[in-house]
Amino acid sequence: MGPKSSASGFYLSRAAAALLALLLAALVLALGALAALYARARLEAAGPRSGAAASSAAAAAAEEAPELWSGSAPTVGASAKPSRRPGVWDDPRLPASLSPVNYQLELWPMLEPDERGLHRLSGQVNISVLCAEETDTVLLHSYRLNYSRVAVLAPPSGEGRVAVQDLWLAEKHQYVVLELRETLRAGRLYVLQLDFAGLLANDLSGLFVSYYEDFGVNKSLIASQLEPTFARSVYPCFDEPAMKATFNVRLVHPPDYVALSNMPAIATSEREDANGSKWAVTTFNTTLKMSTYITAFVVCDFDYVSRTVRGNEIRIWARKEVVKIGSVDFALNITGPIFLYLEELLNVSYPLTKTDIVALPDFGAGAMENWGLMTFQELSLMYNPSQKFSNRKALICLIISHELGHQWFGNLVTMKWWNDIWLNEGFASYMEYLGASYIDPRLKLNELFLFFSLQAIFAQDGSVAHRPLSVKKEEIHLTTHIFPLFNMFTYIKGASFLRMISGFLTERLFTKGLSSYLKKFSFSNVDQEDLWSHLQTVIDEQNEVQLPTSLKNVMDSWTWGKGIPILTLNTSTGILTENQFYLLAGDKQNTDNHTWIVPVSWIKNGYEQPLMWLDNRSKVFPEMQLSSEHEWILLNVNVTGYYRANYDQLNWDRLVLQLEKDPKAIPVANRVQLIDDAFTMAISEYIEIETALSITKYLAKEEEIIVWYTALKNMLHFENSLVTHKSFPLLKKYILKRISPIYHYYESLIQGDFDTTADDFFVQTSLETIIREACSFGLQDCLQLATNLYQRWMKDPSNHKIPHSIRRPIYCYGIAMGNEKEWEFAWEMYKESTASSQMNDLLYGLSCTREPWLLYRYLQNALEASDSVAVDIFFNVAKNEIGRLVAWEFITANWKQINSQFEDQLIYNSVLGVVIERISTDLQFQEVKLFINIALDEEHKVVATEELENAWNTSMKWRNKVDTTVYDWLQKNTVDSEF
Repeated sequence: MGPKSSASGFYLSRAAAALLALLLAALVLALGALAALYARARLEAAGPRSGAAASSAAAAAAEEAPELWSGSAPTVGASAKPSRRPGVWDDPRLPASLSPVNYQLELWPMLEPDERGLHRLSGQVNISVLCAEETDTVLLHSYRLNYSRVAVLAPPSGEGRVAVQDLWLAEKHQYVVLELRETLRAGRLYVLQLDFAGLLANDLSGLFVSYYEDFGVNKSLIASQLEPTFARSVYPCFDEPAMKATFNVRLVHPPDYVALSNMPAIATSEREDANGSKWAVTTFNTTLKMSTYITAFVVCDFDYVSRTVRGNEIRIWARKEVVKIGSVDFALNITGPIFLYLEELLNVSYPLTKTDIVALPDFGAGAMENWGLMTFQELSLMYNPSQKFSNRKALICLIISHELGHQWFGNLVTMKWWNDIWLNEGFASYMEYLGASYIDPRLKLNELFLFFSLQAIFAQDGSVAHRPLSVKKEEIHLTTHIFPLFNMFTYIKGASFLRMISGFLTERLFTKGLSSYLKKFSFSNVDQEDLWSHLQTVIDEQNEVQLPTSLKNVMDSWTWGKGIPILTLNTSTGILTENQFYLLAGDKQNTDNHTWIVPVSWIKNGYEQPLMWLDNRSKVFPEMQLSSEHEWILLNVNVTGYYRANYDQLNWDRLVLQLEKDPKAIPVANRVQLIDDAFTMAISEYIEIETALSITKYLAKEEEIIVWYTALKNMLHFENSLVTHKSFPLLKKYILKRISPIYHYYESLIQGDFDTTADDFFVQTSLETIIREACSFGLQDCLQLATNLYQRWMKDPSNHKIPHSIRRPIYCYGIAMGNEKEWEFAWEMYKESTASSQMNDLLYGLSCTREPWLLYRYLQNALEASDSVAVDIFFNVAKNEIGRLVAWEFITANWKQINSQFEDQLIYNSVLGVVIERISTDLQFQEVKLFINIALDEEHKVVATEELENAWNTSMKWRNKVDTTVYDWLQKNTVDSEF
């Protein structure tokens, strides 16, 4: 089915349309002739064979073939024989000799296990292929499939069929090899017929069986996850993204289950197996031309809710009890509007008439964008309207927007090879923020992107070891090379680069280019060069935006460059320099001469200035010199550029003064990033610690909770380092004075009309941190609030539930300010609870008691818990300042039992890591080192000792640096106050 007809659809010239009509007519005639041939065709049995006997064995094995859509299930014969003979099968990429045109595929998965407990799969496939180059060898991807019948059929104007001489497996690259007695001719259509069998997976990949509970009844379902290379484990295929074809799918399934695939069902019939059991057979319409990895199949006993938007029927399938209570209604309500928004933004219509979205109770991926049949982890779609005060709505918006973005970027236009997977995931990650901001305008794009993505990738992208975003296709030649490409750099760094392009091209020009790109390459494949050249065409058609060089040169400097640049501005001279940023100060000795071509957006004295380009390692910008004492400059407006910004001390001081005078003169996103940049650069020794601390002086005036969240997150490093130091009381006073205004603002809402914040994502995400830190530093109003809310909950748990977004710190400090009674109540509530989020919050809260004997008892309870719960208990207790010593003594005293009962690596990660992080004296260091030498085996001893020594050396280096500096600065900037 082609794209929907609309003013925003695809455009074809008359000449192109006429040529396409001729080609389609020829293809229909050829396929019609082949269809007539199928009824009388004979299949050759393909058993293991070798040597001189191969030819005669193949001839003797020929037998009458059933029609593909016959009513009998195929029998499973012997596996194809593995072989290591040299040939084209040693190439990790499929040869260009054959390309698929259409798959006629039947799958018969068994929902019930056999007597051995195995869920079996049988299937048949006819693959119509076009021969581009003469060949006598057919390669198909195949993994853990057995074959009972194989044939190669040729057009009736030729030889009728081509004899298969041998069939075997080339396992290194997961091929099944068909060696033919004759050569396939270039320009001709052929059909590959294969009957195959395998097993359903139990690891949530390929075609898998999954178990769940619905209304208290145990049930099972079948679903698929084929990205990146699992299609070959379900059916033999040309399993490369550029090998696109159409698919005609038929699923055989239990009659009381529904079958779903990429396209709408067009027929349902009945089939009886050899045992007399009745089966339903669902046939689906022909798909659009697409890649194998987005084919999808589901067999389930789910219910659904639906809505039709502009000819697109949207159905969300889920467990019946989930549908009944309305938990997927919110997802349904936003899916249609996001579809419409993306269609209008990109000016390209969604080409399908239906979209099924399935909420799977157990799913390894968060979601998968299969065309017409998207699969989601159940929690990624569920929102319970009765549970206010959570960030669930925003998260659902983001995830759905991501997968809908893939319908254009990935499904309609697909990368040629996996080295360019960022063209799929980067675009979808960028679109998720556009879609979410459209649905809820309070989710401001710049702040949302910064909060979720940019700071996360900035925190990671400063290591010598990190690779560039782009990868040469020659480097990805094994399946095992593909999986690591699905990482945060592919997703977030890719999205960040696209956001940066939108910033310097303008959103209007960027989306115009994307629309043209999508129309040009619909139903085909691209690499990043295609994107650059197509956007360049749009740039060349206008004069408003001028680049210093071609877009390809600009973006190659980013996609092929490692890490992240740091720009440093000297406002006395106007000299702007760029260097690679390293998180570890010791890595600065690396001499990387890479040059990024950097778009520099900037503000001077509150006014945005024309965009500048830094296309050398160093460049003079006279406009960036400061001439008076009131001037200041801010680089990277709204943080659209992928770089950190540093300044000379003069400009840092001016920015500090401006923040104290009027913080709103600086955009919210930049206030967030100023704090993050300053603290990160201080730790990495680019600037002095006092400079980073000075950026926080204005915070009593800061009203944006996202800025406070970032400030507290960064200052936590100081808190952990100084907790046993004489500076700590001063740090508490300093933070309390500044956090008090924003805390009291939200306290008044909590005690009054907290419902007004129920759907405010930034409040629901950040308020927990505000309350935790205010209580942690001893703000009496905060501790009293926690006590009051906790006591009300104890008196009437049903009617005085604590809002989800603040539940964790209220549990913690409600218990910390209480005694045994408060702790016992939480423990009983934990044992009665079935909600995992509440159980996790209670496990955390129970560790906050200040009574050592209760903490010791809690650790004893951990010995009777599951591994995951025990790890949570050990970790949480060890994070408690009082509990750290209790946990250490408990583990050393009970190590023999702990070591035999749990995985020692789990306990090491949960407790030793925390203990090592908090070591502050040489005596503590020696004590931990002695324990490691006595208690751990050799393998873990080496790793633990290395971590201990690295942490100790880093801690001492940091402590020596801040010992006097921070103390003196805090003394100077702290006014005695009572809170």
